[in-house]
Amino acid sequence: MSEKMKTQNDKAWEELFEKYNVLSHIEASGKFIISATKIKEYREPRLMAKFDHNINLPKVFSDNNLAILPISRGDYVISHFEAYHFFENGDRIINRVKIPSNIQSLDINNIASETVAINCALISGMLEDFLEDEELYATVSGRMGSGKFRFSIKDMRNDNLTEIKVNNSQIEIDAAFEGINSLALIEAKRDLAEDFLIRQLYYPFRVWNNRVTKKVRPVFLVHTNGIFSLYEYEFKDSDVYNSLKLVKQKNYSIEDTAIEITDLERIYSRTIVRNEPVIAFPQADNFERVINICELLNTQELSREQVTEEYAFDIRQTNYYTDAAIYLGLVEKSYEEKRKPIYSLTLKGKHIMSLSYKQRQIAFCEAIFEHQVFNEIFKFCMNKGFIPSKDKIVDIMKKSNLSNINSISTYNRRASTVSGWINWMLGLVD
Repeated sequence: MSEKMKTQNDKAWEELFEKYNVLSHIEASGKFIISATKIKEYREPRLMAKFDHNINLPKVFSDNNLAILPISRGDYVISHFEAYHFFENGDRIINRVKIPSNIQSLDINNIASETVAINCALISGMLEDFLEDEELYATVSGRMGSGKFRFSIKDMRNDNLTEIKVNNSQIEIDAAFEGINSLALIEAKRDLAEDFLIRQLYYPFRVWNNRVTKKVRPVFLVHTNGIFSLYEYEFKDSDVYNSLKLVKQKNYSIEDTAIEITDLERIYSRTIVRNEPVIAFPQADNFERVINICELLNTQELSREQVTEEYAFDIRQTNYYTDAAIYLGLVEKSYEEKRKPIYSLTLKGKHIMSLSYKQRQIAFCEAIFEHQVFNEIFKFCMNKGFIPSKDKIVDIMKKSNLSNINSISTYNRRASTVSGWINWMLGLVD
C-alpha cells in the first residue's frame, strides 16, 4: 500500500510499533499492553483503538494478524486475538410491522441514527416479536464501567486460549430492554458489514450476566435501506469470548417492500439512456453498499478518511463505492485544503433518499437503467430469462462507450459489477 493510500491510523500505528518494539514484545510474551497516554503521542485513542470491523484495522495489525481490546480505562492489549465474528447469512423473508398511527415525530424515511432505529424497533413491535418476551421496558444504556472480570480468547495462529483480565474498562450499551423473562442488550449499527467486533456484545454481557438473575440476551440490530435485521446470540461459555452462537435472526420493515417484476419493467421502459459520463466505470459489486454510502451521507458530508475509518470499508473500497455513487449521479466530490476529497449527496441523491422504501429502490433502478450497458443487459434478462455470461456482458460493455477501460482484464473485473447490480435489481422482486 502506498503512503498516499494509508490512513492516519495506518501511519500512526506504524510509528508506535516501531518506537515500542511491539512485534518483538508480542513474539516474546504473547501480547503487548499499551497505554492511552502512549497512543495519544500520535493521535487520539478514541480514533486509534476503536475498530468495529476487521477491515478497519490498521495495516500493521492486518499484516500481522493482530487485534486490540481495552482492558481498563487507560490500557489496551494487542495480540493475535480472534476478535471478530462474521455475520451469518440471514433469512431473506421480511416481516412487516407498523408504527402506531398516533406517532407523528418519527419519519420512517429518515432514520438518521442508531437511537432512532432502536426507537422504531420498539414502537413498531418488532422487538417484542423478536424477543418473544412481554412487558419490555427500556432500562440501562449509555457508558458505564465494566467492573472486574477475566475471560479467555482464541489465538488466531493456533486456536489456543489466552486469558485476559479486565479492570473497569469503559463499555457502552446502545439500549437494553428488560421483560418478564430476560434482559436484552442491543448493539445497533447503520452500516453494512461482513463482521462485527465481538467485544461490543461480550463486555456488556459479562457485566450484566453477573448482576441480574434473568437471562441476558445479546442482540445485534442492523438498520440499512429500510430493513431492520436482528441477530440474537448467546455465549455458550460465559468465560470464553469466542463461544458465541447465533440463536435466531429475523428481518423487519415498517414500509411496504413488495416489488414485482412489472415494477422493474415499467421503470425500464420509461427510462431514457443518457450519454456515458467521462469517469471510470464502477468497480463495486455489492449495490447495497452503494446505497449504504448514500445513507451515511444523507445527514452529513464526510471526508474519505471518515468514511474509511468509521464504517466497514478500507480505503480502496471507499474509493470504489463513492466513485460508483458518483457514476450514478448520487454523490459529488469536492476538495478541502490539501486536496483531500469530501463527499456529499447530490440533489438527485437527496431526493432518492427521501422516498419510501419501494419508490427508493425503483429510483435506484432508474439511475442504473440510464446507463446503456445495464439497460441492454436487463433487456437481455427479460428476453432470455437469465443473466448473460461474463463474455456476453463484456461484449455489451465494449459497445457501450465506457470510460477508462483499456484491457480485457479490466473489462472482466468490471463485468462482475454489472452482474452484481443486475442481480441486486432482480433480487428486489418479491
